[in-house]
Amino acid sequence: MNRKKYIYQHEEWPDFIWDIETLSNLLADVRNTQGRLTGKMEALGFNLQNEAFLETLTADVLKSNEIEGIVLDKQAVRSSIAHRLGIDAGGLPPSDRNIEGIVDVMFDATGNFEEPLTKERLFGWHYAMFPMGRSGMYEITVGSWRNDSTGPMQVVSGAMGKEKVHYEAPPAELIDNEITVFLNWFNNKTDIDPVLKAGIAHLWFVTLHPFEDGNGRITRAITDMLLARSDGLPRRFYSMSSQIQKQRKSYYEILERTQKGKLDITEWINWFLNTLRKAITNSEDTLALITRKHRFWNTYGTRIKNERQKRLLNKLLEGFTGNLTTSRWAKIAKCSQDTALRDIQDLIDKGILVQSSSGGRSTKYKLAEAQQMYNGR
Repeated sequence: MNRKKYIYQHEEWPDFIWDIETLSNLLADVRNTQGRLTGKMEALGFNLQNEAFLETLTADVLKSNEIEGIVLDKQAVRSSIAHRLGIDAGGLPPSDRNIEGIVDVMFDATGNFEEPLTKERLFGWHYAMFPMGRSGMYEITVGSWRNDSTGPMQVVSGAMGKEKVHYEAPPAELIDNEITVFLNWFNNKTDIDPVLKAGIAHLWFVTLHPFEDGNGRITRAITDMLLARSDGLPRRFYSMSSQIQKQRKSYYEILERTQKGKLDITEWINWFLNTLRKAITNSEDTLALITRKHRFWNTYGTRIKNERQKRLLNKLLEGFTGNLTTSRWAKIAKCSQDTALRDIQDLIDKGILVQSSSGGRSTKYKLAEAQQMYNGR
């Protein structure tokens, strides 16, 4: 083991300390930003809140897995969440058992945020995430703490033979007692602001690394659970995992520094609060998307009966990547180019699409200007 002590090896562990004076202004700003977002979302009404929750939770599930290098099918994740929310998921593929389990974890963590976090609940989350008892090609111990039978739990990077050990977790024989201490702190009421508690819990749990696999994802579920408590709402309207994914490099750097440091975690909490503030601010994009789609379908919904057109228009409203041509329409809608051209021409006649450039088969189309659409022209 590294001669330099890891944070959990200090005699005072886990008595974290932080400089509240350094953090107070940032914490107040985060809390104000949370409040403003909550107010905006409450003004949207139930259906639009559901849509916003669908977008946010889909991103949260996808990005939490991407942080670990796991890419899930976006439409399957969206389908699973939409089904639970009672939102029509027509045209979306069914989700598999693995995705259903991951979504179950997120719904339980945030939907039941007031319930105590227990060992049994954590084991249930772990079972849900690995329903087949495997992580990729490898069989793993599911629903119980790691046993370190193949060696200590380490965070490693680099090619085989040239590995760099960034962190080594506490030995397996200590885990059950360490988790007991963590859960007692987690479930007991304290004077610590819930947002600060989320940041501390994130660091504490990922430092213990109690499972053979899935530690990062369960850590982020625990974080979301405490953030839901801080909001007082079971529905998530911002995604911390999405922001961590954007800052993945700095995330691992600050974790390594903190885990190799002392019990003063002011720097970690500062990073966490800044990242959370960005996550909340970036949720404005989700709100804008939901509002735009709502206005669009209020204006044109009764005039569009064609399911192909509905599907492609939703893609355009959500930020279509690349140019829309008849050939791309045909490929996505799985129809002939003649049918695609008729679909497009119909939308042009209704003032929904406009031709953005000409050039025969490479003619490109886009949505009409926002103001034009909202005026119902």
